[in-house]
Amino acid sequence: MGNAIRALVAFVPTDCCQSYVVRDLREMPTDKMVDLSGKRLHRFPAHVCSFQELVKLYLSDNRLNSLPPELEQLQNLQILALDFNNFKALPQVVCTLKQLCILYLGNNKLCDLPSELSLLQNLRTLWVEANCLTQLPDVVCELRLLKTLHAGSNALRLLPGQLQRLQELRTIWLSGNLLTDFPAVLLHMPFLEVIDVDRNSIRYFPSLAHLSSLKLVIYDHNPCRNAPKVAKGVRRVGRWAEETPEPDPRKARRYALTQEESQDGEAPALPSLLLPPNS
Repeated sequence: MGNAIRALVAFVPTDCCQSYVVRDLREMPTDKMVDLSGKRLHRFPAHVCSFQELVKLYLSDNRLNSLPPELEQLQNLQILALDFNNFKALPQVVCTLKQLCILYLGNNKLCDLPSELSLLQNLRTLWVEANCLTQLPDVVCELRLLKTLHAGSNALRLLPGQLQRLQELRTIWLSGNLLTDFPAVLLHMPFLEVIDVDRNSIRYFPSLAHLSSLKLVIYDHNPCRNAPKVAKGVRRVGRWAEETPEPDPRKARRYALTQEESQDGEAPALPSLLLPPNS
């Protein structure tokens, strides 16, 4: 039945379709939440802006590329989900919602973020994964209460030094970018608890043992020749992590010398643990 209804809606003109999916939203929801995710919306239903006590608004997985200026009326909004839409630029009206704590912008077509985003000084979680960012916008470094930053699956090659200003930041996700070096700024952020640099192009990892708050580092799927050194109790996910110890370079060198000096036919096979990463 659900599939039949969706098939029918697909043939209904856009205006009628939007009327259909929001017909029950004529009054303020008692839970102060509106979820219009996956409704194939091309335009945001402006009458929702009259729900001035609204706290949560989910617009994920639609076809939106703009928002009405009336959205500014939702000054109690704390959670706004705009992920999986068609935004090429963040609508300026979003930056007027000063109580926002969580903002989901993933899977859009954003190449930058407006400087007005700095007005959202209560923002604690920002998701901008799977966009078109070639650099992390400087304005992100002005969100002083930010605790979680998800910027994976973009085209980032480095991080700005100003990022260390975010002393409340605890989790940073950078998987699937174009990093060739471990971001140096992260070495000056001892308050970080989770670092994810999975699926980049990092060949060498500096020691992270001095990051006193670190609990988890994910570095898998990098062409690295070493694992990052970490303090006791820190979990590593990647090559030579807990289950497989990192090779001892002294043993590898000792084996190489023995092999060169061997005069008795073939040298024994090199243990897999000591094989070079690209062998």
